[in-house]
Amino acid sequence: QVQVVESGGGLVQPGGSLRLSCAVSGSFFSIYAMGWYRQAPGKQRELVAGITRGGTTNYSDSVKGRFTISRDNAKNTVYLQMASLKPEDTAVYYCNKFPPPFFASWGQGTQVTVSS
Repeated sequence: QVQVVESGGGLVQPGGSLRLSCAVSGSFFSIYAMGWYRQAPGKQRELVAGITRGGTTNYSDSVKGRFTISRDNAKNTVYLQMASLKPEDTAVYYCNKFPPPFFASWGQGTQVTVSS
C-alpha cells in the first residue's frame, strides 16, 4: 500500500513563503500524476496544484502565480513552493494522486497557518 508523508508546514506571516514536501513510498511514483490539496476548517478539501508525470502543471485560480508545484522522481517526492502567502491559505495541506482514484490512504497532512 502506497504511503505518503507530508512535511514543511508551519506558521508564517502574510507575504511569507514556505516549501512543502511530500514523500511517496513504492516503486511507481514516476508514473503517477500528483496533486497538492488543502482543507481549511469547515470547508471541503480542494485541489491546489497538480503535476503530470511529464511535468505539466496546473493550478487553482486562488494560487496561480504564487505557488509552484514540482517533482523529483529520483527522490519519490513532490514539492509545493508557496510565496506571497495570505491568511486564506491557512489549511492542512495533503498530497495524493491527481486526478482520482486516490491512494487508499491519505497522509496526515501538514498544517500551514498564515497569520501576523
